[in-house]
Amino acid sequence: MTTATATRPLTAAAFFDWVHRPENRDRWFELERGKVIELPPRGERHGVVCGNVGRILGNYTFQIGQGYVCTNDTGVIVETDPDTVRGIDVTLYDQSRRYDELTVKYAEHLPLLAVEMLSPHDRAGRMMKRALQFVRKGIPLVWLVDGDERDVSVYRAGREPYVLNVEDEITGEEILPEFRCRVAEFFLMPGETQQEPESAAT
Repeated sequence: MTTATATRPLTAAAFFDWVHRPENRDRWFELERGKVIELPPRGERHGVVCGNVGRILGNYTFQIGQGYVCTNDTGVIVETDPDTVRGIDVTLYDQSRRYDELTVKYAEHLPLLAVEMLSPHDRAGRMMKRALQFVRKGIPLVWLVDGDERDVSVYRAGREPYVLNVEDEITGEEILPEFRCRVAEFFLMPGETQQEPESAAT
């Protein structure tokens, strides 16, 4: 559940300074049309799945030698005047940049892919609205990962969302050429192996 914090409308730059005040550093906020919103901290399962997704996508960028991945709810400015800053779980960019070129503040350009992980406090309807907002603002591909159902909802502009389960393969479509993996990989722990779908069993 989100909690609005009483404050005057802020720009993304002022919001960055505000959240880094000593009294706010152990709390998690987003900026929605200039208004500060406080959110609860994430749980262990959420962190593991985001780590898996970030690792898999990061390996992809290193394999193709292009792009980079951000994790840990990296702030992205998705709307300006008034400003909206979303802390997206995992994002993938296609630009080739040096580490020294990365900003210490919020990303001002949109990623090719945004990945959000449903948490226990998240309402499915709110997260669907969030995914659709990302698409409307220009993010080409959005994945909404459900850790309880162990599936992924895929959102694209001009297309109906569709759902993939652990027996399915997820691809980057034409947005991320050559990317593919089993949805099950998002939920694997070290030492575990993927289970083949029953239809493939001999």
